[in-house]
Amino acid sequence: MSTIEVKVPNIGDFKEVEVIELMVKVGDTVKVDQSLVTVESDKASMEIPSSHAGVIKELKVKIGDKIAEGSLLLVLEEGAASAPAAGAPAAAVAPTAAPAAAPVAAVAPAAAPAGASYAGKVDVECDLMVLGGGPGGYSSAFRAADLGLNTVIVERYATLGGVCLNVGCIPSKALLHVAAVIDEAATMSKHGVTFAAPQIDIDAVRAYKEKVIGKMTGGLSGMAKGRKVNVLRGVGQFLSPFHIEVTADDGAKQVVQFKQAIIAAGSSVVKLPFVPEDPRIVDSTGALELRAIPKRMLVIGGGIIGLEMATVYSTFGARIDVVEMLDGLMQGADRDMVKVWQKFNEKRFDNIMTKTKTVAVEALPEGIKVTFEAAEAGAVAPAPQIYDMVLVAVGRSPNGKLIGADKAGVNVGERGFIGVDGQMRTNVAHIFAIGDLVGQPMLAHKAVHEGHVAAEAA
Repeated sequence: MSTIEVKVPNIGDFKEVEVIELMVKVGDTVKVDQSLVTVESDKASMEIPSSHAGVIKELKVKIGDKIAEGSLLLVLEEGAASAPAAGAPAAAVAPTAAPAAAPVAAVAPAAAPAGASYAGKVDVECDLMVLGGGPGGYSSAFRAADLGLNTVIVERYATLGGVCLNVGCIPSKALLHVAAVIDEAATMSKHGVTFAAPQIDIDAVRAYKEKVIGKMTGGLSGMAKGRKVNVLRGVGQFLSPFHIEVTADDGAKQVVQFKQAIIAAGSSVVKLPFVPEDPRIVDSTGALELRAIPKRMLVIGGGIIGLEMATVYSTFGARIDVVEMLDGLMQGADRDMVKVWQKFNEKRFDNIMTKTKTVAVEALPEGIKVTFEAAEAGAVAPAPQIYDMVLVAVGRSPNGKLIGADKAGVNVGERGFIGVDGQMRTNVAHIFAIGDLVGQPMLAHKAVHEGHVAAEAA
């Protein structure tokens, strides 16, 4: 049996990224493209796959190591993988209830949960249940309805659109548009046209943002009604491979029985364990609320989400510091483009602290005290600072562990991701998964495409 060195493949412009999770151990049998390690990326994480199949003989990395393209990850014994690995069996389900489906690919190395059974009252029956009404969820539901399926969407927000439309992409772009107009007007003085300094009515700006959200979510509501898609508001938890319980804000519960399901439950912001609860400390959702414009603001995390909000608050009058653990901003983007962006926007920032960790956050009467530590041994860390507002934007994590997936027999990884095959099927033949919780990149247009694939396969 021959041994093979498995190295980090081309991962774009990521350099010296940190290993934050080992997904395999010595003795494991791995398949081609099976995820081996997770490294920190721009939004949440990036999984590095195996280039070969075999049994792991040596691990060459550990949590905390910095790796780049060409770094040695592990050593495999190739011949030992000739026999199929013990796959995850599909959940035990009633053969008369499940529709005929193509064989499910082995999408997770761990044994699947057995799934639960439910024999209680059923309030709603449907052909297809979609858990989550974000871009992937509503796109898959609308496509399924167009194909003739009786479809139900379970959505926690009062309106369709998920994080993207309600507290993500759309409101942030609405505010960035306002900021761009203000900035462009300011530059006109160089061309002989000078405007007075803008008077910012924060309540009116907030109302404009809400109007944009309402227009788009209202359009989605009309599209759902036109297709006779039943939208149930509440938080969904699986009861069995064919049942889900929906709990509304007032505690009222409904049980939905479905023939097939698409899990489009999305992701949530990552919270740092040492950050206290305080109204002056916000995540991206809190920043979009525009409660006030601080004099001095810190953005923890140099990714796109944090920098978008830094741009808005800077234009509205705040002075901004950014702290990033890695060696540059927007790690997933082209480095030459990042340099151009950073030079153009340098006037917005008092300090850009790269290769710097945030190690303590303390809420004081006079402000939020933040303590830093150098990410590299021997380097000098910035002195502790006090801010009026702190935005924590260190990424997002999938919601796979928040939906009772084990009761449906669906495999969920340690970090909350759900494995799927090329048709977006999970290890349970009639349950599909799409969007943020099936892997990177966590982008709306990716979820929409996956939603169409799943709907057409269902």
